[in-house]
Amino acid sequence: MTALGCGLLLLGILAYVFYPERHVEAQRQKTRLEYLRERKDVLYDNLRDLNFEYRAGKYVDEDYHAQQTILEDEAAGVIAEIELLESQAR
Repeated sequence: MTALGCGLLLLGILAYVFYPERHVEAQRQKTRLEYLRERKDVLYDNLRDLNFEYRAGKYVDEDYHAQQTILEDEAAGVIAEIELLESQAR
């Protein structure tokens, strides 16, 4: 009886997770500005995590500085594009 209940629960969960949405074309598309703002937040989170892991001793200095430079350069590019798009919208 328990196995049957677990099987039904598993089928219900799988149906919920993998059932396709019906009106995919009706979903609102993100603008470039919204995407860039989300990307900026992700980059800031990654920088925060990198700093935490470096202080915890998981990175050597060379690796930390290389990763930090990559993330900061990408964040600077994203911020520059956000500012450009915002100035064009005004």
